Amino acid sequence: MSARHTLVRACTHTEEIRKSRFVAQAAPVDTPAAALTFVAAASDATATHNCWAYRIGQEYRFNDDGEPGGTAGRPILQAIDGQQVDRVVVVVTRWFGGIKLGAGGLVRAYGGCAAECLRLAERAAIVERIGLRARCDFATLPILQARLADFAAETRNLRFDVDGIELDFGVPGEHVERVRELVGDLTRGRGSVEEIHTTA
Repeated sequence: MSARHTLVRACTHTEEIRKSRFVAQAAPVDTPAAALTFVAAASDATATHNCWAYRIGQEYRFNDDGEPGGTAGRPILQAIDGQQVDRVVVVVTRWFGGIKLGAGGLVRAYGGCAAECLRLAERAAIVERIGLRARCDFATLPILQARLADFAAETRNLRFDVDGIELDFGVPGEHVERVRELVGDLTRGRGSVEEIHTTA
């Protein structure tokens, strides 16, 4: 996907289409498990259908929940991609109002309701973070941690051994080279920094 945005918080949008009520609920999620937890919580057992989709990077799933194949879950996923958001789950719940919409009508209803929900939602940029592992001596650690805060670093793990300290942290990609220089300066060239993984 070209854009890297997600939602700031969960949001809801309601539409009535030919006497059927559609309620879209969207939320930011980081894992498929979190997406499925939201689907379970957002689904209404009294409704006719609870259709959903999620997109988390290259991972995605969708479900028509009894609607004709391809008329609900896939249009919701297409709405997610069309609104250029990631790390998002959307559940569209339908209460049938007695008038059949036909396949095209269902596609427009589910996809349109999901898209409008996402369009109205507050968004935030997803910042790609590079995972780094730095080695330093005990005396340098407090200074290093204080300085890393200037680079929006997120500490993930800290290990002590006889040779010193190993610190795992993530920083926005734009700061990697400056962090390498910082570690080199603070340790007078005795420390090291290696890339361990990329996340966001």
